[in-house]
Amino acid sequence: MDIITAVLLDDETKNNELLKIYLKRYCPSIRVVALASIKKIDELKPKIIFLDIVLADGTGFDVLEQIQHENFHVIFVTAFQEYAVTAFKFNALDFLLKPIDPIELTAAVKKSILI
Repeated sequence: MDIITAVLLDDETKNNELLKIYLKRYCPSIRVVALASIKKIDELKPKIIFLDIVLADGTGFDVLEQIQHENFHVIFVTAFQEYAVTAFKFNALDFLLKPIDPIELTAAVKKSILI
């Protein structure tokens, strides 16, 4: 099984920690390499970015417009379903609503493996 690198970007630490636990438990092929900033994403070049939409200093869409690294998938993890259409315009691989359902998380990760 290939290891897939991932970065988590949510401004709420508890959300990052919970997602990290879920990934370890339900998606062992995912290795979280950072709870990150744009600089870390460009430096580490992860295959998947788990990205919140509403952040303290902007939006996940703002983040995507600033990232230089190009070869990655985005899985949005948010409490705001009204952003779903916009997320897919940003080529989201998937859109997960909080609280995270482990079955939906596993399905989203499987999509990244198939692509």
